[in-house]
Amino acid sequence: MRVLLIEDHPPLAEAVRDALRRSGFAVDHAGTAEEAREMAELTDYALILLDLGLPDDDGLRLLPVLRDGGRVPVIVLTARGQLSDRLAGLDTGADDYVVKPVEMPELIARCRAVLRRPGDRSDTTLQIGALAFDTAARSASVNGVPVPLGRRELGVLEQLMRASGRVAPRRFLEEAIYGFDDDVGPNALEAAVSRLRRGLEAAGCPIPIVTVRGVGWMLPREDTR
Repeated sequence: MRVLLIEDHPPLAEAVRDALRRSGFAVDHAGTAEEAREMAELTDYALILLDLGLPDDDGLRLLPVLRDGGRVPVIVLTARGQLSDRLAGLDTGADDYVVKPVEMPELIARCRAVLRRPGDRSDTTLQIGALAFDTAARSASVNGVPVPLGRRELGVLEQLMRASGRVAPRRFLEEAIYGFDDDVGPNALEAAVSRLRRGLEAAGCPIPIVTVRGVGWMLPREDTR
């Protein structure tokens, strides 16, 4: 799941980015409103974290531009803690309003809570036969037994399950699980899919990851035993 972090304070941006990545998110970082607009035009994000005090614009003016009529959730992350500021942020369309300083576990919990809300992206659990993926906890299980998978493998699994019955193209998967700043080798995605396949097979998952040569990968809609 890919997140856009818009924050102009480098140390805080690094701390938030690291916390999000440890929790299974792919993160892109923008330090200005202009960078944020460019990234939002290029990528379909699952969540946006927005600072209001940006050097080239006010985050409240940027918020509706980023959403552009879409349904991407936005969490405001700002030092503006007055009641009038919080009301302005929520009235402008923010899904949550977090005042700095914030503890990282709380911020991650708020991200998960927003992503659990009803909507196209917010179903808490994806299920195909014995295979389940909890989008909030970022965990997979087979017949209720947890499957140990890395962050990238979980990202691939989520996208394959969301597209079950259809081919998930290579570029789609790369855009979903890697950020702009990630150091990605030419065979990184194949390696992630291979690790995912081995992990599911070791857990006794009967649902195969099907390779469609030259295009991408897919999971069948149903258990194929």
